Amino acid sequence: MFIAFLILAGLCLFIAFKKQKMLFLTIPVIAFIVYFIIQIALVPLPFIDTVKFIFSLQ
Repeated sequence: MFIAFLILAGLCLFIAFKKQKMLFLTIPVIAFIVYFIIQIALVPLPFIDTVKFIFSLQ
């Protein structure tokens, strides 16, 4: 999955400089946030408990 994010980021970086629209640089960030939320949702605990557990790790 890490390779897919690198390819997506590289592709978006290339398109952003080619078309000179920096809005394309937000696509990898949004994709990572969506992936993070999906991975949290796959945990069998309730969503809020999972988020609390993740942020309580030290």
